Amino acid sequence: VKHDGRREAYDERKLRSGLERALQKRPVGSDTVDTIVEHVVKKLRTSGERELPARRIGEWVMAELKAVDQVAYVRFASVYRSFQDIAEFRNEIERLEAEPARD
Repeated sequence: VKHDGRREAYDERKLRSGLERALQKRPVGSDTVDTIVEHVVKKLRTSGERELPARRIGEWVMAELKAVDQVAYVRFASVYRSFQDIAEFRNEIERLEAEPARD
């Protein structure tokens, strides 16, 4: 279910395309894209719901990207959340920097 209430069938190609754009020219292999898609599909299937808000799916994708590549995460988030100016980029980067480091 889109933000404006429209309903749209889940499209794995659309998800994969968005991930590939976010990860373009990043040191992340195509196997990682496959893994992220698999994780999202698994969450969709185990949710037990026939319809999900698109926002929830986007949040799952952003969580996956954040764990893999923070630059790709910010790229994806900037499109997904429709950043309007540099301040929104800065705020997101500051949130990332404030999080505990991952090993």
